[in-house]
Amino acid sequence: MVHRLPPLIVIALSAWASAAPAQNRIDAVAPLAPELASYGSGPVGVRTIHATDKNRPDVLNTKEGGPLARYDRSFTIEVWYPATLAASQTPGGEYKGVVTRDPAVVVTLRGQAVRDAAPRSQEGGYPLVIVSHGYPGNRYLLSHLGENLASKGYVVASIDHQDSTYEDQKAFASTLYNRPHDQLFVLNEMARLGGPVSGMFLSGLIDAARTALVGYSMGGYGVINAVGGGFRPGVETLPTAPPNALLAERTAGHKEYPPLPDGRIKAVIAIAPWGMSLGVWDAHGLKGIQTPLLFVAGSADDVSGYEKGTRAMYEAAIHAERYLLTYVGANHNAGAPIPAPDETWAARSGQGPGFTHYADPVWDTVRMNNILDHFATAFLGLHLRGDASMRAYLEVVPDGRDAVFAVDRDGKPLETHTYWKGFKRRTAAGLRFEHLKAMK
Repeated sequence: MVHRLPPLIVIALSAWASAAPAQNRIDAVAPLAPELASYGSGPVGVRTIHATDKNRPDVLNTKEGGPLARYDRSFTIEVWYPATLAASQTPGGEYKGVVTRDPAVVVTLRGQAVRDAAPRSQEGGYPLVIVSHGYPGNRYLLSHLGENLASKGYVVASIDHQDSTYEDQKAFASTLYNRPHDQLFVLNEMARLGGPVSGMFLSGLIDAARTALVGYSMGGYGVINAVGGGFRPGVETLPTAPPNALLAERTAGHKEYPPLPDGRIKAVIAIAPWGMSLGVWDAHGLKGIQTPLLFVAGSADDVSGYEKGTRAMYEAAIHAERYLLTYVGANHNAGAPIPAPDETWAARSGQGPGFTHYADPVWDTVRMNNILDHFATAFLGLHLRGDASMRAYLEVVPDGRDAVFAVDRDGKPLETHTYWKGFKRRTAAGLRFEHLKAMK
């Protein structure tokens, strides 16, 4: 349901927007942000690249019972990477021409990355993080995370998924089929471009043997399947499923579904992954996952579901070490989307609401972004870098309300101090962070 703003409020917001230039910062770190939300010490570069997967099954042009159509599926990918700035360059830059949830509203985002900055090489390359947006979305939807991780020594590739962006959203069947295929294709393409003879700026910059997948909503749906979470048999008969039972090849136990996931993928972050509450998975299929997982969800998520959705997936993936970060009271937008661009505050069109696509009714978006960036830094630091010191940030009292903040006058923790590492006093309120070990 869309609630329309009273005309006077719309006029006031429009006047405010026209009087003040939009800032649209994706790099805000609030004073109460947890420790690891801060940017790293290294400058960030950003470039836009393009790739094509030739001869992909064409879901939208295949008719039920007819021959399988094929096409060349194209991708635009935003790549953030550790950079070396020239003497004339300073941190900071703009992302121009960014289409929002209302395609009529095009904005400029601002962050820390410098467009086309020279990459900073490192022996052996940097771990790779692949980011996959929701339906619809675009490659900028989680750009706060992309910049943040790149500043800490990761190469981050964020995908525009064809048929699933704000400007080219098409039938859901395409997204259902293509998501895991897109993510695995981009992993292969980034590994190729990072190779020693690619001739690209990424050559020698990527260690694809240390890769993480990050997916939000339909992106989360894709990454779970990509790492061994086979769909429930029968998912190919869902009302929105692609024709000719194409989803069957990604179901648990199917002869074409790989028994082991890609060994280069060492960690997965699944934010509000869609599908469990609608029967896309069952407990048997999720047993196929052995890759460490960080699930992220709002406890009031009415799109992917919480108790029967993300939390049920967390409990069922019994052969993986996994964590669950819960924003208590948050809905589907928990943690992932950037703050709503200023121009969306009053924007309305036939495509639906603007502001509410990014925002949460209860939580501040910058606060949620900071918390996600903090835990993503710890989780990936442990599982991609092998940094054992990151465990202290992940092994906390499960309910933030139960953690005790007790320090002396000099800020030194007392024996009774059990507060979440890296969190300032009172700031774990409204959060839960749980951990389950893999069953042998």
